[in-house]
Amino acid sequence: MTTAYPLQWPNGRARTPSYRRARANFTSSFAVSRDNLIAEVRRLGGRNLVISTNIPLRQDGLPYASFRKIDDEGVAVYFTYNGEQMSFACDRWDRVEHNMHAIVKTIDALRGIARWGTGDMMKAAFTGFTALPAPGAARSWREVIGVGPDVRDLAVVRAEYRRRVQEHHPDRPGGSHDAMAELNTAFAAAEKELKQ
Repeated sequence: MTTAYPLQWPNGRARTPSYRRARANFTSSFAVSRDNLIAEVRRLGGRNLVISTNIPLRQDGLPYASFRKIDDEGVAVYFTYNGEQMSFACDRWDRVEHNMHAIVKTIDALRGIARWGTGDMMKAAFTGFTALPAPGAARSWREVIGVGPDVRDLAVVRAEYRRRVQEHHPDRPGGSHDAMAELNTAFAAAEKELKQ
């Protein structure tokens, strides 16, 4: 399940490094951006909206409009559209309200595709925004190691596992203990399945 607070960034979605975040030319306040986002998702036909940020929540579950400066200004939005889970995420700008406003503009543009009579393009565009599994959701060993369902040779799996170890080892730039633990667990599951 995706939580609204703290920020739950979609798995696999690249983050903008904090030093590359820029000041936007948007003039929208946080409260207006939040309300516009809710309205835009509603106009689209989205349901079960979750706005995930590092801003504490009001009692109704929405982020407070008055908050102190936070370290991570990213915004992730999750909702159901035509029975499918969708997610939008933005951390390009140095203010939460500006990232939220950028998502509003994106959804409005996609709604425009439908309004202008090219709805088949809208469905194709939404394919890229399909929500990735919620953080903490278990991924299959094939997904973690990066092999397709047709691979049955343990040697092929081992080779891909070793290649990924080189990328994700904690001693390497960009590597982490969590990624290595996930890889090791996935390889153990692969060995168990393929040795049978």
